Amino acid sequence: LDEMYQSICECILSGIMSVNGKKVLHMDRNPYYGGESSSITPLEELYKRFELPDSPPESMGRGRDWNVDLIPKFLMANGQLVKMLLYTEVTRYLDFKVVEGSFVYKGGKIYKVPSTETEALPLPVPPLWPRGAASRIRQVSV
Repeated sequence: LDEMYQSICECILSGIMSVNGKKVLHMDRNPYYGGESSSITPLEELYKRFELPDSPPESMGRGRDWNVDLIPKFLMANGQLVKMLLYTEVTRYLDFKVVEGSFVYKGGKIYKVPSTETEALPLPVPPLWPRGAASRIRQVSV
């Protein structure tokens, strides 16, 4: 295949066609699905894809424990995309779960993206502010 037809749009379209009785054949030269928006696992595959020297350091643990999104994807729990996925019945092949953590790679190190108030604002609540007011300010600003 000389052209790339493996984006989310093509996948959803083929899912709708399949639900409506059409036969769909997916062919891909890559050992993974999703093209530029795919998830790469194990970690060693990510190193190969971006032609990084050596292999992942031991401190990163087992390569198969990593699932790296090239483009992180979030779905609104009651959004249109979730409704479409339910309609196409691909949910038989998918598992949805809450994001356990997000990390950013920068300058040769991995950093955790804060996901709670405690992680995002490690400073103590100023003594003159009521604790509830400080919490509401943080919720609005996040």
